[in-house]
Amino acid sequence: MSNIREAAVAGQFYTSDPGQLAAEVDAMLGAANTGAPCPKAVIAPHAGHIYSGTIAASAYARIHNGADRISRVVLMGPSHRVAFEGIAATSADFYATPLGQIPIDKKAVTSVCQQPTTGILDQAHESGEHSLEVHLPFLQRALGNFVLLPLVVGKASAEQVAAVLESQWGGDETLIVISSDLSHHLNYDEARRQDGATTLKIEALHTDLVGEQACGCRPINGLLHLLKRKNLQIETIDLRNSGDTAGDKNRVVGYGSYVVSGEPGLGLAHKQQLLHLARAAILHKLEDKGDFSFRQGALAHCLREQRATFVTLKINNRLRGCIGSMQAHRALAVDVAHNAQAAAFSDHRFSALTAAEYPLVDLHVSILSPPEPFAVSSREELIATLRPGVDGLVLEENGRRATYLPSVWETLTDPARFVAELRAKAGLPRDGWSDHVKLARYTTEEFG
Repeated sequence: MSNIREAAVAGQFYTSDPGQLAAEVDAMLGAANTGAPCPKAVIAPHAGHIYSGTIAASAYARIHNGADRISRVVLMGPSHRVAFEGIAATSADFYATPLGQIPIDKKAVTSVCQQPTTGILDQAHESGEHSLEVHLPFLQRALGNFVLLPLVVGKASAEQVAAVLESQWGGDETLIVISSDLSHHLNYDEARRQDGATTLKIEALHTDLVGEQACGCRPINGLLHLLKRKNLQIETIDLRNSGDTAGDKNRVVGYGSYVVSGEPGLGLAHKQQLLHLARAAILHKLEDKGDFSFRQGALAHCLREQRATFVTLKINNRLRGCIGSMQAHRALAVDVAHNAQAAAFSDHRFSALTAAEYPLVDLHVSILSPPEPFAVSSREELIATLRPGVDGLVLEENGRRATYLPSVWETLTDPARFVAELRAKAGLPRDGWSDHVKLARYTTEEFG
């Protein structure tokens, strides 16, 4: 006989009547469908459908647009009732809701249990746990048939969760769903402030969320940790609370929906090719061989696209040169080779790199997104709006101009200091401000 994990919160968190449930979920999906592309991963809330269903539907409506390709869902949520270390898989063959049974991906269960932090713990999936179950009716109506890998997260680090997610990431056939609500039991205005701050951290891929910010902080931290490694960004598509849906405003729960497009940057082989070109360009000049050239036609299309880059040289983790382009005007590979030579030999802050230093150089490449105008009305608004760890910033004022790459956040972690030092780099007063300042921000894909 099949081992079925029966619905535990049908009739509580959502209706137990199959026809009514299908109609209610379909109505929420229909109202939320904007035709936006299907994401690779989502974070969605897990409260009762009357409270958070419309917020969750904003994500699942997009998933519906990829129903023809998604055949597998990795669903990860926090444990509310059972305390344990690590990540719990299930021995069940099916998860059930009033809409039917969903087969468990048994091959994936076997695979994931090879991770040192993961094992079978059925108690974590039972005992009235709702963090996974409330998502299933949305998945059933949005996707139709699929196999499920349900995972409940206990005490686990971001790195441990990320390792499990990466092992199950798959291709276009796999959807990753992270289950989490946000703040709990604050008044309406306090919840909006806190959830807004939490959302900024999520968008900036910070991996230090705590339970007061999101009950699914551990699976969220793990996803964000993995997104950093994969050079992926996350976007907020809905942020509300129970005071906006079906509760009073004195004591609310926060809900957010976030999506990951799944469009990565360069693959590892292309990154390695660019790093090799950059080193070869520097060595070519050290050996005084004249102009450096290579066959662009033999390069992959992504390396021939016009992109703007910076190349940074370090020795013993100390800056040894950094030159770049703010606007794309030549092929990516050409820009990297040119900027590598310039960083080594033409950065006015340093003497030319020597042959003795060459083997000691750590070389880093940053590929810039197109800078976008960044309109703020005051220095205070700029500091409050910057996304630490994510935003590169271009500042132009009174004919002076400077930029800081997002990597600078590693040493200038405070936004106020980031702005002050950037102004100083441009030759402007650290604490000054002009109504005529021009700002633009960008993100980077960085590797070395």
